[in-house]
Amino acid sequence: MNLLSCRRCPRLVEWREAAGRRPPRRFAGERYWSRPVPAFGERGARLVLVGLAPAANGANRTGRLFTGDASGDFLFRALHAVGLASQPTSVDRNDGLVLSGALLTAACRCAPPENRPLPGELDNCRGYLARDLGRATRPRVLVALGALAFDACLRVLAEEGAEIPRPRPRFGHGVRVLVGDDLLFASYHPSQQNTFTGVLTPRMLRDVLRRAKREAERG
Repeated sequence: MNLLSCRRCPRLVEWREAAGRRPPRRFAGERYWSRPVPAFGERGARLVLVGLAPAANGANRTGRLFTGDASGDFLFRALHAVGLASQPTSVDRNDGLVLSGALLTAACRCAPPENRPLPGELDNCRGYLARDLGRATRPRVLVALGALAFDACLRVLAEEGAEIPRPRPRFGHGVRVLVGDDLLFASYHPSQQNTFTGVLTPRMLRDVLRRAKREAERG
């Protein structure tokens, strides 16, 4: 199961590669990654942050999750503020950024049209998410960035054999749920749609990250 050579989803393969061939003027001349984007951070960390998918001109361009777009700028400022990132900006794969005590992964590894993968595409990618979570130190603390990432985490945990609480947990910012031995936190996704409208503020995101970090350090 080689992530970097994965071509399971024809729609996503076409979209990610087309973005690299036809970049907007501000990125003209740049060589796009245009492949599935791997996890980033400390392998074996107890704290795992799960996003949705690369942006066509963000991670699909730079090759690092949440790097090169406004959503990433918002997220990495928060990660730096709570002591999980070595710097508040993430520009490209060679900028020296290091995550400490955390791994950043995603439910879908290729840039989808309109930033929304189809259910079947999420299914195709779930094995890669499961592999990342399987390498984390247990008990794990997961932070799902957005409703689709929250659902993807629950699905992976259920496939691992964990009993999902009933009624099934519903996504909401700040939700904290114990699933088996693992803790799952939820945050609104740091998309411009949420951050520009004030649905998600820097303080709101920092608060969730601090709570998750505290639980991860507790072990």
